[in-house]
Amino acid sequence: MKQKMVLKIFIIAILPLATAALFFSSCKKAPKIERPIKVGIIDCYSGPPAVYAKDALNGFKLALNEINKEGVLGTKIEYTTRDTKFKVDIGLSMAKELVMREKVDLLVGTISSSVALAVSDYCKGEKVPFMVWISKSERITGEKGHRYVFSTGENTAMAGKAGGVALAKKPYTKYWIAGDDYEYGHAIADAAWRNLKKLKPEVELLGQSWWKVGEPDLIPYITAILAAKPEAVIFCTGGRSMTNVMKAIKATGMAEKVAIWIHTATDHAVLKPLGPEAPEGVMGTMDYHFYYPDTPANKEFVKAFKEAYGEPPGFPAFHGYITAHFIAEAFKKAGTLDREKFIDALEGLKIASPVGEIEMRACDHQAVLPMYLGVTKKVPEYDFIISTDIVTLTGDEVMPTCEEIKKAREK
Repeated sequence: MKQKMVLKIFIIAILPLATAALFFSSCKKAPKIERPIKVGIIDCYSGPPAVYAKDALNGFKLALNEINKEGVLGTKIEYTTRDTKFKVDIGLSMAKELVMREKVDLLVGTISSSVALAVSDYCKGEKVPFMVWISKSERITGEKGHRYVFSTGENTAMAGKAGGVALAKKPYTKYWIAGDDYEYGHAIADAAWRNLKKLKPEVELLGQSWWKVGEPDLIPYITAILAAKPEAVIFCTGGRSMTNVMKAIKATGMAEKVAIWIHTATDHAVLKPLGPEAPEGVMGTMDYHFYYPDTPANKEFVKAFKEAYGEPPGFPAFHGYITAHFIAEAFKKAGTLDREKFIDALEGLKIASPVGEIEMRACDHQAVLPMYLGVTKKVPEYDFIISTDIVTLTGDEVMPTCEEIKKAREK
C-alpha cells in the first residue's frame, strides 16, 4: 500500500516535468519564424544575357512554388530582383541596396563572373551569404573563395577538365583559342588548355584571338582563325557572345572545316533561340539537359517547368531550381535565420535533384555536379538541335580536389 502511494506521488510529481520537456522539445523541432525569408537576386535582365537570367529565375520560382506550399520554419521564402545590366559597378550597387535597404537574408546571382567576384568580395566583408548560380569562373569558389560564397552551378575548372578529357581523346594536335576578353573567357581558356596539355603534352597552341564582350560581328575573327589552319578551336564565349559565335560558325561552315569545342554550346537555352541558325557538329559540355538523363525525377521537373512557362528548362533553370532547394533545406537544418548557422547547415548538405543527389562540398562551397559531353545535331524527335552521343563525367571526375583548392587559396 505504501509502495503504491509513493508511486502515485512520483507520477504526479514527474508528469508536469515530462509534459514541459515534451513541449519544449516539440518547439525546438518546429521553430516558427515571424517574417518571410528574404532572398535578393541580382542578375542581368536586359540585353542578350537576359535569356539565361530569366531562365534561372523561372527555375527558382518553380521551386519556390513547391517549397512554399509546406513552408520553411513556419514561414515562406520571398525574393526581390535587381538588374545588373552586365556591369560590375551596377551589380555591386544593386547588391548593396538589397543588403542595406531591403535587409535580405542572402544574395543570389549572377551570370557575369566579374560581377560575381565583386559581389562576393562585398559579401565577405558584410558577412552575407551569396549563392552564385550561373557565373562560371573557378576563382569564385577556388582561389577567391571564402566562408560566405557558394556556387550551385558548374565552374570553369569543371568545364575545362571535361573539355580537356574530350579533346585529349581526339587526334588533333594544332589548336587555336578564341573568346570574350573578360574573366570568364580567360578562365575557361586556361582551364581547358591546362587540362588538355596535361593529358596530351604534344598539343600545340598556334595562336589566340580575343574580342570585347558581346562583339556583334565575329566572322572576321573566324576567317583569320581558319587562315591559320588549326585542327581544332577552343571557343571561350559567355552569355553575351554565345548567340553571335554560334551564328558565325554556321554562316562560315566552320564546323565542317575544323573541330570546335565550346562549353554550354549544347545547352537548350543556347540552341533553341537559334533555330536553323544553330550549327551541327560542335562539341560542348553542360551539366544539365531537359532530355538527359532520362529519369523520372528529370521528367517530372521538365513537365512542371513546361506547364509553368511553356518551354523546356535550360541549364540556368536547373541551377535556379536547385539553388532554391539548397536555401530551403539549409534553413530547415539551421532552424533559424541566423546567417552563420545557415552557412554551417549548407556546408556538406545534400539535396535530391532532377539529375540525382547533389552535395554542396564543404571544403570549397561548390556543388558537386555531373558534366555531360556531347555534339550538336538535328534529330527527328525535335524541331531544334540538341546534344547527342552524350558521355557522362561525374562531379568527382571533373572537380579539383580539396587539397588543390586549399593550395590555390593559400597563394
